[in-house]
Amino acid sequence: MHIPFSSSPSSSLGIEWELELVDLRSRDLRCGASEILDDLRAKVGDEGAAKAKHELFESTIEVITGVCSTVPEALDDLRGTVDLLRDLADRRGLGLMCSGTHPTSDYATQRITADERYERLVGQMQWLARRLLIFGVHVHVGVRSPDKAMPIMNALMAYIPHFLALSASSPYWKGTHTGLASSRSQIFECLPTAGLPYTLDDWAAFEGFMETLIAAGTIETIREVWWDIRPHPNFGTVELRMCDGLPTLMEIGAVAALAQCLVDRMNTQLDRGYTLPAQPRWVVQENKWRAARHGLDAEIVVDGHGGLRPVRADIEDLVEDLLPVARRLGCARELGDVHRILHAGASHTRQEQAARRAGGDLTAVVDTLLSEMNVGRPVTPG
Repeated sequence: MHIPFSSSPSSSLGIEWELELVDLRSRDLRCGASEILDDLRAKVGDEGAAKAKHELFESTIEVITGVCSTVPEALDDLRGTVDLLRDLADRRGLGLMCSGTHPTSDYATQRITADERYERLVGQMQWLARRLLIFGVHVHVGVRSPDKAMPIMNALMAYIPHFLALSASSPYWKGTHTGLASSRSQIFECLPTAGLPYTLDDWAAFEGFMETLIAAGTIETIREVWWDIRPHPNFGTVELRMCDGLPTLMEIGAVAALAQCLVDRMNTQLDRGYTLPAQPRWVVQENKWRAARHGLDAEIVVDGHGGLRPVRADIEDLVEDLLPVARRLGCARELGDVHRILHAGASHTRQEQAARRAGGDLTAVVDTLLSEMNVGRPVTPG
């Protein structure tokens, strides 16, 4: 099976941001995507409307950038679309926010989008698909050839806990505290073609594996492979999909800068003839779980002997290592915002603090998330 790969300019960038539509009176999720997207198309035309689209549930809109060169350019792109959507949502008494899960809403009360692809997904996966009331951020970074895609993917798996810990924003599920920083990651990986990717040596191995999955009837197209990290042949990118939904543009920028800098450095190392390291699968799986459970308080496995290190310390060192790359790519400020997340706490911590201040009332968590979305940065009590 031949899968063409549309090579991208090195380190080009694209971001996908899944937003929740929240009733401003009840603070629950409410359907409205179709009406808002129709109004957006009428306002800006088909080209502008292509930057926002349906997701599985009618209470979700995904915002998509074009192909960008820098993180600031991608943030400006997102901001422009979100500003349009915010106005259209407000007219319907809806607010926009983003978190890995909504703190209180039940998937059973939400309407599936009328789309053949989603209907097929629910028909195949049943309860596993119906409960996918979850929200994430996906970052695409361009690579020049398929020969680089798999080595970069394999090496990026070592950083899954770093991205997940920074973005963890789903401690609540249907009104209950789960005890996890990221319940979203655990819900999503129950799908048979989601979760951790397989380590594949090269593009030919990836093509062979996709051919096997299609022949077995596991998938119909490679779009149905929802790994935490996957190649996107049509875009010519490596796509990082492990992040929970991020509530603010500042956090989006920080995570996007980290992703772009990592992939750019790996691309340069391959050009120089280096072999990129890949962690054993058990280490990757263990570290993902630790980040999902504890967020930025996790200790991750750093060697084959079970040695541990705080993920916070590893992130701090990683940012310092990548600063020269960030300066060259024009995202040093955004990469530096990783430190602001470490200081303010990831979203799951901020949500838990809001709930405690309100005596356990989770509508206060929704209000905090709505406020953070509007101001574009984490909100901490004064």
